Amino acid sequence: MAQIVQCVPNISEGRRLDVVEKVVDQVRQTDGVKLLDYSSDFDHNRSVITFVGDLASVQEAAFRLTKQAVALINMEEHQGAHPRIGAVDVIPFIPIEEVTMGDCVQAAVNLARRINTELGVPTYLYGEAASRPERRNLSNIRKGQYEGLKRSIQEEQRWPDFGSPSLHPTAGATVVGARMPLIAFNVNLGTDRKEVADHIARCVRERNGGFRNVKAMGVLLEERGQVQVSMNLENYLETPIHRVLETIRREAALFGVPVVGTEIVGLVPQQALLDAAAWYLQVENFDPQQVLENRLR
Repeated sequence: MAQIVQCVPNISEGRRLDVVEKVVDQVRQTDGVKLLDYSSDFDHNRSVITFVGDLASVQEAAFRLTKQAVALINMEEHQGAHPRIGAVDVIPFIPIEEVTMGDCVQAAVNLARRINTELGVPTYLYGEAASRPERRNLSNIRKGQYEGLKRSIQEEQRWPDFGSPSLHPTAGATVVGARMPLIAFNVNLGTDRKEVADHIARCVRERNGGFRNVKAMGVLLEERGQVQVSMNLENYLETPIHRVLETIRREAALFGVPVVGTEIVGLVPQQALLDAAAWYLQVENFDPQQVLENRLR
């Protein structure tokens, strides 16, 4: 069986689609890598790119992508709803087949060092690659975002893992790490009151006593006149999609607000959708082999 590693870089550009295409082209042009998906969000001003391949090829594609983004994205001009600290905000390596988490950790360290050495961008390590416990959580590294990190990076506890304690003048900083598959799942609400989304985000996220493995924040979608509970579900087996969605639905009802839609950003494990389908359909003793395509495989 071939070695398969997934990589899901997030870049701080979701409005200039010509720029996004130039960045994504670096993945297309790298041998040994297959581009699976990329999507851009105007309000978040962010794009999520997903590709797979063997470990060495994926590292090379991630570096080329970063080099292009650093050349084309100026954080001094960037505004968006999603927290970010750099032109390439985060690059996670995810083990899929014939590769260990330890392999992905080493890949993250190697790439972080190379980005700093060759591009002059300070880099942080997070997740399973974190150099200290508090940096396992990406939100701790992003605290204050790009604007706040300009000042706080000079404080010893905020020094990057690679590079001097100062941001790149236009590209900011980049976070590289290793993690298990997560689901970027957003729930859109039929109101423009951001305080409603903020309240619900506090109810469901782990940091405030909500669900384990859930990060959440309220976002205003100005173009739609709606608000959103934007989430990362970091372990869909322990905290499945349907459980979080139904909690959000009930909390929103307290404000007289409906759920008007949901979004999955990037790719999602099949099992997560099967679990949600089985729950909503109330299927007894459901077996994934009852799915025709699974049986055919």
